[in-house]
Amino acid sequence: MTVPPGLDLGALHVHLVERGIEPAGALRAELIAGGRSNLTYAVSDGASRWVVRRPPLAGLTASAHDMVREWRVTTALRGSGVPVARPVSLCEDETVLGAPFTIVEWVDGVVVRDRDDLAGLADDQVQRAAAALVDVLVALHAVDVPAVGLADFGRPQGFLTRQVALWRRQWDQVRTRDVPDLERLHARLADSVPSSAEATVVHGDYRIDNAILDRDDSGTVRAVVDWELSTLGDPLTDVALMCVYRHPALDVILGIPAAWTSSRLPSPDDLAESYARGSGRDLGDWPFFLALAHLKLAVIAEGIAHRARAGADAGRGAARAAEAVPELVAAGLGALGRR
Repeated sequence: MTVPPGLDLGALHVHLVERGIEPAGALRAELIAGGRSNLTYAVSDGASRWVVRRPPLAGLTASAHDMVREWRVTTALRGSGVPVARPVSLCEDETVLGAPFTIVEWVDGVVVRDRDDLAGLADDQVQRAAAALVDVLVALHAVDVPAVGLADFGRPQGFLTRQVALWRRQWDQVRTRDVPDLERLHARLADSVPSSAEATVVHGDYRIDNAILDRDDSGTVRAVVDWELSTLGDPLTDVALMCVYRHPALDVILGIPAAWTSSRLPSPDDLAESYARGSGRDLGDWPFFLALAHLKLAVIAEGIAHRARAGADAGRGAARAAEAVPELVAAGLGALGRR
């Protein structure tokens, strides 16, 4: 059996034993399709299944791929009402797999990544799934941060100012060419940062394919996954990015006809309104949040192309992801109103 790159099953077996977990047999693994950031593997001993996550093999960028962050937030959220996979182990010893990694319990369910996956759901099931995703995001933003031990998980003060600066720094790290309009978008965002009234746990990468749905009830989310960008900050950054992910450019970024861009799902405006009703929050300064989300997605797209050129292409033409950048930047400027 071919072992997926980035994984050493012998070392992983030893690690599980050291954690008090005796595999029932030889470990087998496969790279789970989807995602162009941390590598995710399904691992089995023939009796039990786990999910192992580690950073990509090349082209890492600052503040992303943080396995310790994923571990801490999912451990804290167990029992909070936000569905997460049961944490099994965090290994920060890079001699084991060459990078820090996490192991969580396998959650059986359905991951809806592309249009073919979505075709397996009837229209009412699609609507139920979308409503459930919004409900879970409302629940996440309602978590009592100190009560779950995450009071020091981030720095809420100045969060939006730092976000604008962070994604500009990320751009400088991964840029493959000059995009003058991105400079304009960043400058206008920096000049229009609103004050944040509150801080919650934010996921940072929220959409349908970062959730596992119940096999029998699409209106039940079994687990939210991919927490590497989570922190404490303004909840509207999560809502805006969820809406901006509905942009057709996501198809190019992911290299697939993404489920989340399908016209069968609620529109971005409908998603935002559903969140506002469920959370009781006012979507004040919404143009700023939409523009920031467009900037973030543009930088993510460029980062995927950057990692592909550095040798971490996960297939599906990852180098083409950068083609989405100009369109996203233009949409971000459009959200602010051109001038």
